[in-house]
Amino acid sequence: MNRREALLSGAALAAATFVGYAKAAEMEHHHHAAMVNAGLVAAAADCIQKGQVCLSHCLQLLGQGDKEMAACAKSVNQMLALCGALQSLANQESAYLPQLAKIAMDACNLCEDECKKHADKHEACKACGESCNACAKECKKIAA
Repeated sequence: MNRREALLSGAALAAATFVGYAKAAEMEHHHHAAMVNAGLVAAAADCIQKGQVCLSHCLQLLGQGDKEMAACAKSVNQMLALCGALQSLANQESAYLPQLAKIAMDACNLCEDECKKHADKHEACKACGESCNACAKECKKIAA
C-alpha cells in the first residue's frame, strides 16, 4: 500500500466513524424523544385496550335491553377517540399534546365516573375505570 492509498483509507475510515457517531447521536435523540412521554403513551394504550373491552361489553348488554349501559358506552366511545389521538400525539411529541391532554383527562375522568357505577357488577367496567384513572393522572402531568 502506498502513501496515497493509506491516506485515502484513513480518510474513509474517519468519515465512516463520523457517520457512525452521527447516526448514534440521532438514534439517541429519537430514543430520548420516545421516552419523554412513555408513561402517557403506555397509559393511553392501556386505556384503549381496556376501553375496547368495556365498550364491547356495554354494547352486548345494550343489545340485550340493558339501557343502563348507554351512558357508559357513550363515555367509553368518546374516551377511545381521544386516547387514540393522545397516544399518537404523545409519540410525536406534538405541540398540541398539552391541549389534547387536558381534554383527554376530562374524558377519562368522565369515563371513570360512568364505569364506577357498574364496577361491582361488571369486571370490564372496573378495569376500564381504573385505566382511565391512571391515564387521567398521566394527562394531568402535562395538561395545559
